[in-house]
Amino acid sequence: MRAAVIFGLGTSPADLKPFLASSPTEWLQGLPASSSDADAILIFGGDGTIHRHLPALVRLHLPVLIVPAGSGNDFARALNLRSVRESLRVWRDFESGKIRAQAIDLGVIVSSASPERTHYFCGVAGCGLDSAATRRANQMPRWLRGHGGYALALLPVLLKLPAFSMRLTQCNGTQLRGKDGAEGERLTLLAAFANTQFYGDGMRIAPEADFADGKLDICRINTLNPFKLFCMFPTVYFGRHLLLPEVEYSRAERVHLQTEPALEIYADGEFVCETPAEISVAAGAMRVIHSPR
Repeated sequence: MRAAVIFGLGTSPADLKPFLASSPTEWLQGLPASSSDADAILIFGGDGTIHRHLPALVRLHLPVLIVPAGSGNDFARALNLRSVRESLRVWRDFESGKIRAQAIDLGVIVSSASPERTHYFCGVAGCGLDSAATRRANQMPRWLRGHGGYALALLPVLLKLPAFSMRLTQCNGTQLRGKDGAEGERLTLLAAFANTQFYGDGMRIAPEADFADGKLDICRINTLNPFKLFCMFPTVYFGRHLLLPEVEYSRAERVHLQTEPALEIYADGEFVCETPAEISVAAGAMRVIHSPR
């Protein structure tokens, strides 16, 4: 077996040593030029590192193992890979043929301003409070981002970011309805489009998300008073925010997102584009090696 290795920021070949021990694998550094040059890819890093390599991973369609080593590891968390030790165990099982790679979905964002360009994301894309917090978190030192940086960045904007007008239209032309059955634009604080459950270092913004169901889970938090919003924040870690009447939850394969004013869209912690944009699913676009439990 031949495995290609990608080292993200803050990692180095020294991190590969546990995987080299008693391994029959031939190791290559860097992305392979074609799918015939390797049998699997290991990525040492976090969500940002994975995000930046998604176009190549889609093209190669080789099995990918994530070794969580970034400031944000939400995609690895969704794959039940919460430590280097867990990734090593799963890799040994893959080497021995005990487990196989699974095809999973990826999210896709196409900006109305640049329709010729496709942006993939593996975890969650969002705008509103999410984008404001992510922008602040990305300005923090890396060590702080990896120790609750997103939560620290979110707290200051919870009480001062204004709501925005948002319209979501499905690919068949129908608008997504609210809990009251109403269509049309509504004042919104946050909209998340989730391929996996987690973002923001463990927040379960989309607790029902399934990365292999061919759909995105859409969590929309409509305007609510500042005190209630502040109290809701901790519940997102447990997925209990869905119990609030101001939180709408739905699924769709493809939606068109419009906001007033135009807002930044971040995905996997990285800036992608501004609204308006189309957000959809690429079913089975990536193969991953993950823990079944």
